[in-house]
Amino acid sequence: MSTTLESPPKTPTRTSEEDIVRAAKRKDRITTWGWRLAGYVFFLGIWELASGNLMDERLLPGPSTVFTTFGRLWASGEVPGAFATTLTRIAIGFSLAFIIGIGIGILMQNRFLNGFFRDAVTVGVTTPGLIWALITAIIFGNRTAGPIIAIVLTTFAIITVNVSEGIKSIPKDLNDMAKSFDVSVVKRNRHIVIPHLAPFTFTAVRFGFSIAWKVTVLTEVFSASQGIGFEMRTATQLFRLDEFLTWILAFYFVALFLDKVVLESIERRFFSWRGELKS
Repeated sequence: MSTTLESPPKTPTRTSEEDIVRAAKRKDRITTWGWRLAGYVFFLGIWELASGNLMDERLLPGPSTVFTTFGRLWASGEVPGAFATTLTRIAIGFSLAFIIGIGIGILMQNRFLNGFFRDAVTVGVTTPGLIWALITAIIFGNRTAGPIIAIVLTTFAIITVNVSEGIKSIPKDLNDMAKSFDVSVVKRNRHIVIPHLAPFTFTAVRFGFSIAWKVTVLTEVFSASQGIGFEMRTATQLFRLDEFLTWILAFYFVALFLDKVVLESIERRFFSWRGELKS
């Protein structure tokens, strides 16, 4: 009598709730990116149709012409060189503005120093970047210090206001409790003050960085012998609209990359603990 070993019946695999949520997020991400790409295709298509049909191609070069011009400028080394100059100015100027803004924001917690800096910060917040670009262009000409000082004068106040408001909103009860348990100043700053100020600081950095981009290029348009703004001015003077639009699009793409990819990834990594708390 022969016996056969029967395999146990297979239990149907159940989809966990986590898999369902992950699939829903993936679908939502694909849909979002699909609509975003569709927007780019739509507007670029309208632009391409308008070039040569609604307007003379010399007045409105199409995307295909602009992309060809970009390849030529990149191969010649003009694009990397111009962006390296502009990004260096932004890095130096915004770093100085960040340090100055945080320092003044902390000092303004004192009642007397608040009165000392208050009007200067208000002027910095309300004054258009064009004013500082013109002033630095007149004073410094085409020297490197002009764009850097314009960045500092335009963005330090934004960082100051955010840091000052963040410090004011720190829960007093939490600080008092830490003091009552003899928590050291270093630990209080590390575990209470810095995490509380982080959202305000990141908001100031992203907003200030976007303004620093505009002010730098604007200053280079008025008074510079290198950089993106200088290349834009040269293209308009020579009536090379394909090159002018190329520099504008390159400026947009790099600004979007730095904001949406670099800064957002740093912010997401820094605040990853929020996702852990939600889960």
